[in-house]
Amino acid sequence: MKKSVTIVILLLIVIVFGGSMYYLYQKNSEDPVVYETETPSKQTIVKKAVATGSILPLEEVLIKPNISGVIEEIYVEGGDYVKSGDLLAKIKVVPNLSALNDAKNAIDEAKINLDDQKRNYERQSILFGKGVIPKTDLERAQVSYDQAKQSYAAANKRYDIVKTGTTSGLSSSANTMIRATVSGMVLEVPVEVGNQVIESNTFNEGTTIAAIADVDKMIFEGKVDESEVGKIKEDLPLEITVGAIENRVFDAVLDYIAPKGKEENGAIQFEIKGTLKKNDTVFIRAGLSANASIILARADSVLAVKEALVQFDDDTKKPYVEVQTADQQFERKDVELGVSDGIFVEVKSGIVATDKVKVWNALAEE
Repeated sequence: MKKSVTIVILLLIVIVFGGSMYYLYQKNSEDPVVYETETPSKQTIVKKAVATGSILPLEEVLIKPNISGVIEEIYVEGGDYVKSGDLLAKIKVVPNLSALNDAKNAIDEAKINLDDQKRNYERQSILFGKGVIPKTDLERAQVSYDQAKQSYAAANKRYDIVKTGTTSGLSSSANTMIRATVSGMVLEVPVEVGNQVIESNTFNEGTTIAAIADVDKMIFEGKVDESEVGKIKEDLPLEITVGAIENRVFDAVLDYIAPKGKEENGAIQFEIKGTLKKNDTVFIRAGLSANASIILARADSVLAVKEALVQFDDDTKKPYVEVQTADQQFERKDVELGVSDGIFVEVKSGIVATDKVKVWNALAEE
């Protein structure tokens, strides 16, 4: 019995020893883990937020008529430069029948009053010649007659204005002649000859004859998401890229951030505006789509590493990297970080340019 137990124990010892030797052999036969390294480099790091929008004039003036009618002539087209007071278009008045009738009745009434005052003046003149009335009565009759002539002439002019939009002596300031109110470029003329237009008044916006703007003063108008609006502030620099103009970046300054957001497609968007710095060599057309990079922070020619090389302590949450001290041997180095663009991060202290930083993706040696 004792002999059998001894044999079993010896067999177990042999099996355990053999398994251990096999495990050690397998471990020794595995390829060793190899870590690559990268050295820090000099980088210009820019932290930015992106907004989409378009290029628009700083001030765009819509020219509208003060009288309703039909476009008879157009003297400008989009792209023309005009000065304040230049003639843009001419309107042919389509008279309102009710107003025209009232003006005609006013002429008839003024003519009746004129004839009456003329007869009175002639009668007073005869009586004065015979010495029946004093001179003051004649003078009063003269004044009434002159006023009646003036009223008759004014009634005729009102009739002409209602019928044609102008009258003799007022052709230079006629409402039918549409003139530019500011100097600049004509962006568009949305009407054509023969189109009917409506006057601008208290109750009606009126028909736009032309849009004029100073194209030397352009702005970027766009929108940023609510996740970005807390990072930006006024007076930050902008870098504007226009889709239609390749390989050009236009500088601008952020002037305006909307205090209230608007919901669009399930997200809250905030409007922003930035004034472009004048560039005489490139003409930017109004309405072109553009993207704006809002420069939140910038670090030029600083020591940097890829963000993927940086680890964070589980307890202190402080950043660190591992620097090679010998072949496949590394030492932890705490680092102070600066500006990051999502790919590279500035290293203010902790390592130098000659250090070899451990890449955390381990590779099996072939």
